[in-house]
Amino acid sequence: MRARVPVLEIMTPTPVTIQASATVAEAAVTMRDKEIGSLVVVEQGKPMGIVTERDVVTKVAASNKQPSGVLVRDIMTSPLIAVHPGEEVAEAAKIMSERKIRRLPVIQEGKLVGMITENDIIRIWPQLIEVTREYARAGLESQFAKGIEGHCEACGVYSTNLVWDRNLLVCPECRGG
Repeated sequence: MRARVPVLEIMTPTPVTIQASATVAEAAVTMRDKEIGSLVVVEQGKPMGIVTERDVVTKVAASNKQPSGVLVRDIMTSPLIAVHPGEEVAEAAKIMSERKIRRLPVIQEGKLVGMITENDIIRIWPQLIEVTREYARAGLESQFAKGIEGHCEACGVYSTNLVWDRNLLVCPECRGG
């Protein structure tokens, strides 16, 4: 897998949305029926936030609230953390790791154009596992800081030992330069 892959190449182009005025019960049914873990929340056609299975569990079920009496807008995560379709997959993985999230809506010119998930990234580029949540949460980043395969973003040479250096994936020869 090459080091520079735009999000556009691996994103899901038709993310499922829900109105901010919908109930959490409606959101849960949609997630179940579509077999997905999140919905992008829209208001007047514009993406405003995201609601996840975790939001339903932690903000509704664990608080013993009735899902049919709670609106999606009251539990959604907002503002929306998103990525541009031209952004590199490696950068999307870094954002996910830093923010401890597993999915990123893809927005272009204010419009929702896709969704990229941690699973999408790992499916096409397993070497990026160390910049995703599992290693970050386990505190193992330093143990897995080496070994990303691809082309060095500084010199273009293929390497099995790329590491992050000044926001680039670089080979040992280009580190610190």
